[in-house]
Amino acid sequence: MSGYSLKNYNNLVRDKIPQIIEASGKQCTLRVLNDAEYGISLKTKMQEELMEFLEATDVNQQLEELADLLEVVYSFTRYKGFTVDERGGFYDKIQLVSVH
Repeated sequence: MSGYSLKNYNNLVRDKIPQIIEASGKQCTLRVLNDAEYGISLKTKMQEELMEFLEATDVNQQLEELADLLEVVYSFTRYKGFTVDERGGFYDKIQLVSVH
C-alpha cells in the first residue's frame, strides 16, 4: 500500500473548500453542477445542515451549523432569483396578527 487514500464525497461544498484542501497538500477532483443538479444539491445540503444543527449539542457547534444552513438558504434564494430586498428580512421582529 502506498499510503494513498481516496475518500469519495459527491457533496456540494463551499466555494473555498477546494483551495483549503489543496493548501493542506491534498488533491481533489471537482465537477461543476448543471442548474438542475445544483438545485437538487442545494435542497439536499439544506436538509443535511438542518439535521446537523438540530443534533448539535453545544452553542459553538450550533452556531457553526446555523452559519452553514444560512449560507445554503442564501445560495438557494440567489439560485431562484429572489432577493431579501423584494420582501424584506425578519430584522424588524414584525408579527402579522390578522388581515382585514
